[in-house]
Amino acid sequence: MKKLFIIAMLFPVLLFSKSFLVSDITLPKTDVQNLDPYPCDEECLQEHLENGHIFSFLAHARKKLEDDVLEARREEYMAIFNVKKVFTESKLRIALLLPYKKIARYAASTTNASFAYLMSKNRPFELKSYKIEDESYDDIKEALQKIQNDGFSYVIAPMTQEGEEIVSRIDPEINIFFPTINKKDAKNASSYLYYGGIDYRAQSDLLLKEAISPLVIFYDQSAIGEQLSEYQDYAFRAKFAHDKNSTALSSMQTTEKPTIIKFSIPQQTTNLEKQLKENEEINAASFFVNTPIIKSGMIISQLTLYDTNATNILSTQTNYNPLLLSMTQYHDRKDMIIANSITQNKDVLIETNSLLGNDIVYDWINYTSTVGIDYFAHLISGEAREYDIQNVDNQMIYPINLLQPSFSRFIPYYSLHKERAD
Repeated sequence: MKKLFIIAMLFPVLLFSKSFLVSDITLPKTDVQNLDPYPCDEECLQEHLENGHIFSFLAHARKKLEDDVLEARREEYMAIFNVKKVFTESKLRIALLLPYKKIARYAASTTNASFAYLMSKNRPFELKSYKIEDESYDDIKEALQKIQNDGFSYVIAPMTQEGEEIVSRIDPEINIFFPTINKKDAKNASSYLYYGGIDYRAQSDLLLKEAISPLVIFYDQSAIGEQLSEYQDYAFRAKFAHDKNSTALSSMQTTEKPTIIKFSIPQQTTNLEKQLKENEEINAASFFVNTPIIKSGMIISQLTLYDTNATNILSTQTNYNPLLLSMTQYHDRKDMIIANSITQNKDVLIETNSLLGNDIVYDWINYTSTVGIDYFAHLISGEAREYDIQNVDNQMIYPINLLQPSFSRFIPYYSLHKERAD
């Protein structure tokens, strides 16, 4: 009989209130003590598993194992039995800077995403929120000073571009990650500032490879909508100029200049008859949709209603949302192509977020917040990162996949068209 002494309260129940405040009471842990006087190598550990001696296995597997299979089993059982880990590193200490009026619901969801990640690591941590009403210079400076005085060196800051610019001017010597901002939109070169925002320009460039003339661009009157419409106009003209000299020109792109038509869609607009009905200029066009999901659903449906005969419909990350699948008919969206940069995720993080009513599968700000806190956890502890996202000059570089909204899910665009061709 194996000599094991187990001090435990198995399967602790976590109760999260609506405010998601974390109790100061330490969560109970299972402590598996090793009283076996003999060493146990990998073969011995494997034998314990095969014989069902789970606690004997855990008693000897106190630290990370080199064998990937054994390590996976160790992590699995440690999570199931909430086993206390042996720590040599300092605890993870992360601050959140939250301009709650500016970022609205993301003040709560980025907090949940950060909390879910730290909970999944099963190690000591401290997560503290610093809320400011808006992004005024004085409020941000005061909050940053409090963060530094409290001894935090790593901050997740879901801010607008205006807020990021103020932080850049203050230039604090603490590590700050902006999950909402891409470095292409920043003017600062501080080594302390990190950026995790999606690259809409790179997504647009990839999508425009699928576009033909005429190109019709829909956009709302938000800053991102207007910026994207201007960039896509410029990038398509540049692409067209390059393609014009190519020997692989299509018959629809042999004119001297591309035709680009832009429609600004006010928030209250619900009918596009004026723009679409019997408009010969947009027949068989490529349509770029730079609008929020509800408005996009209306636009996509009316492209069919008014017989525009769209060649394809293009969209950046904004419309990578399962709501699109329920808002539109398949025949309305069958030629739609969406760029997506949420390409990596871990089941345990998805499930932990789900317990808090949080989404990191489709919500890109929650996703980039998780990538950011994962990167900071790596810097603090030296442990391997969960996300293999490249950091180039303090900007996270996300891979981009082209997807198509099929009957009930998003599927790879290129593989779909390859299957049709075959």
